[in-house]
Amino acid sequence: MSEQDGRPAREREAARWYDDDAGPVVRPYAMTRGRTRTDAEGRLDLIALVIAESRAEETVDDQTLSPEHVEIVELCRQEPLSVAELAAELDLPVGVVRVLIGDLLDAELVHVSRPVPPAELPDEKVLREVIDGLRAL
Repeated sequence: MSEQDGRPAREREAARWYDDDAGPVVRPYAMTRGRTRTDAEGRLDLIALVIAESRAEETVDDQTLSPEHVEIVELCRQEPLSVAELAAELDLPVGVVRVLIGDLLDAELVHVSRPVPPAELPDEKVLREVIDGLRAL
């Protein structure tokens, strides 16, 4: 047991895990059980919308979900939110929120809707021709 600044190493290590005002600090990886990626990561870009499934009302009583999982479902039940909005609302890193959303996707409590990229949207000229064609009918 080496001593530095008058305290044993174990006490110094414990002091890093506590904030006097906030109490014990929970590391983000503890919320994700050490996971940093999810199978759904490709679908979870920052603007992907997370929407609660209709059966998600049962989540409040589900003891297998963490409080963060439940909060994500509750927020998305009120209105669809993007991954970035959820991360800001929960005050968590985006990577952690992605893993939590991946868990909820696996449990079929939410689904993800991705906006159509601008490159895949129809050209304005084509849309105008369709409108002109419909007017001509």
